[in-house]
Amino acid sequence: MAKFTKEDALRYHEGKRPGKIEVIPTKPHSTQLDLSLAYSPGVAEPCLQIEANPNDVYKYTAKGNLVAVISNGTAVLGLGDIGAEASKPVMEGKGLLFKIFADIDVFDIEVDSKDVDEFVKIVKGIAPTFGGINLEDIKAPECFAIEDRLKKELDIPIMHDDQHGTAIISAAGLLNAVEIQKKKLSDIRIVVNGAGASAVACTRLYIALGVKKKNIIMLDSKGVIHKSRTDLSDIKKEFVTSINVKTLEDAMDGADMFLGLSVANVLKPSMIKSMADRPIVFALANPNPEIAYELAMKTRKDLVMATGRSDHPNQVNNVLGFPFIFRGALDVKATGINEEMKIAAVKALAKLAKEDVPDIVNTAYHEMNLSYGKDYIIPKPLDPRLLTVVAPAVAKAAMDSGIAKAPIHNWEEYKNLLEQRLGRDNKLLRALTDKAKRNPKRVVFAEGANFKVLKAAQTVLHEGIAVPILLGNPEHIHKVIQENDLDLDGVPIINWRGAEERSRREEYAKILFRKRNRKGLTYNEAVDKMTNRNYFGAMMVETGEADAFISGSTSKYADTIKPAIQTVGIKSDINHIAGMYLLMTKQGPIFFSDTTVNPRPDAQTLVDTTLLTAEAVRKFNIEPVIAMVSYSNFGSIRDGSPVRVQKAVEILHHEHPELIVDGDIQMNFALNPELRTKMFPFSKLGWRRVNTIIFPNLSSGNIAYKMMQEIGGAEAIGPILLGMNKSIHIVPLESSVREIVNMVTIAVVDAQ
Repeated sequence: MAKFTKEDALRYHEGKRPGKIEVIPTKPHSTQLDLSLAYSPGVAEPCLQIEANPNDVYKYTAKGNLVAVISNGTAVLGLGDIGAEASKPVMEGKGLLFKIFADIDVFDIEVDSKDVDEFVKIVKGIAPTFGGINLEDIKAPECFAIEDRLKKELDIPIMHDDQHGTAIISAAGLLNAVEIQKKKLSDIRIVVNGAGASAVACTRLYIALGVKKKNIIMLDSKGVIHKSRTDLSDIKKEFVTSINVKTLEDAMDGADMFLGLSVANVLKPSMIKSMADRPIVFALANPNPEIAYELAMKTRKDLVMATGRSDHPNQVNNVLGFPFIFRGALDVKATGINEEMKIAAVKALAKLAKEDVPDIVNTAYHEMNLSYGKDYIIPKPLDPRLLTVVAPAVAKAAMDSGIAKAPIHNWEEYKNLLEQRLGRDNKLLRALTDKAKRNPKRVVFAEGANFKVLKAAQTVLHEGIAVPILLGNPEHIHKVIQENDLDLDGVPIINWRGAEERSRREEYAKILFRKRNRKGLTYNEAVDKMTNRNYFGAMMVETGEADAFISGSTSKYADTIKPAIQTVGIKSDINHIAGMYLLMTKQGPIFFSDTTVNPRPDAQTLVDTTLLTAEAVRKFNIEPVIAMVSYSNFGSIRDGSPVRVQKAVEILHHEHPELIVDGDIQMNFALNPELRTKMFPFSKLGWRRVNTIIFPNLSSGNIAYKMMQEIGGAEAIGPILLGMNKSIHIVPLESSVREIVNMVTIAVVDAQ
């Protein structure tokens, strides 16, 4: 699991803007006409339409994509009853997950009431605002009554995720575990340790899937829920057993499955040894399971095990379910979330685990080849296919069970719409980060005394992305580390100007002199250049003493790129460099080039830039679809920069016909396939989504990426230097810690 301190967590939630979610406009609002339409008097028209036809609220408002995450703070994580206000960070976090995984907007609502009647009344009163309600962190038994009443009295999707999320994900794992262990649901005997909301929901769902009620033994904190007990609630009475057992140890003898939703370390190795052949253990207590994973696996070699932890195989994580369940329910305007929809989600998840795993998922989880088996019985949370597999299954189940008000007719179109919501590769950065972690490289940080650089170095060290090497005065660096309570123990610090590095500077100077002696460089000048951190750091990479070099936080781009060219050099096959930015947008990643190097490119320079960029984009496991933009369309202007673009496209079409590239084309046509296809049906781009833009000059490329970053809501990663012999990368002046970390990640992947 990721390491962080209390201060890291508090700083994350505070930030420049406290909290984790915000509301942003979705309609134009810059003119008086816009405002008149948005509010008075124009807003009266949709109001009247909804009054006449209430279902039009989905047509004219955000209701259809808006979920309320509601809690009273009585059962928050493992913290217990901490109150409504203290639960708000968790509810905001749930909202963030809804948005990033399924593009569902959320208002989190914390209700200061423990009274069931009052709570239900409040939720019913605000329900017209929402398309669905996610109940969260409400203690048992009140959570059962609240959910049951709201489901009966409202006609929108409602789900208490603490109950049903765990039930759905664990049930998917159970289906596959039973198959792998060559057992039958109808035959297995299950011990359920815990009788709270999750345990009850899991057990009910298992029974719905085919487990026999008579084969289940449930325990609460007082022991086995036996028919002889007189202290049982109505809900616990559902699960009484007449089997003559009193303790967990008794119950485990001969059991096929253990489901733990209780407390850490309650399950002993001797109990696992007493289970039937090929047992199944789901130890889901968090953060520490009922038995440690390593101990359990050491105890039984024939065991299939799942936990709630991300650092072990088979993590039962609710994020596999709730975003996609609500997505499917909202998209057909379901009047609820019924058993058929839950079971559809279970079966979709179980089936997905049996399919070939994309490389992006293997990379994200440090695996070479994840495949269906004992260590992979449920999909991983970062699997990009979840949205397009689970949501349609849930939507179809809602339709088949008769509670969908807006049925889907074209499933292929619906799947495409789901992919467009977040972008098929929207998790690209996370995948790159995990690829870097698989084989971290030695990265030299030029500005070693800069706080942001040191913070970034700490981040990549702790996350296992890279092995930092710092250039700078050790005294100054240690002072910054101590003043800011950073943890960089063991990280090498090289005082490149110090007397102790004289012999290394002289050795580097000899190498540089050999490279540049016929280009006007003397040996003494080479020695002098080695007192420059950018020359020294780049030469560490050139000599193999490091794998990648990062600079630029406190120096101009040109002052950093020249040493890189003179030391490491440019690839000989193209003999050209360019700068590319990766922009993370809601529609997916898009690459901009050239944004940093070539101010007035001729046609051949544009060709070389395109080839370098295409090669780089493929390294991200993305097939480039390239638009070469200008202020004209396919020769409509025969003067100025469009002519150079037209010539470059002609060369590329002739010499590289396999490349999907076209132009010259204006940006709006490049980014709008429908408009482009209507106006220019002959274009090689066709209906494809353009993911790579080649600009006609440095000014337009540089301006465009900065506009996208500042007012377009895109996260810009770069500039990624293209065409270098080794991994040399330059961050923008005054980069943030996050930008430096992102660039280090790129540098490590490049070095790999």
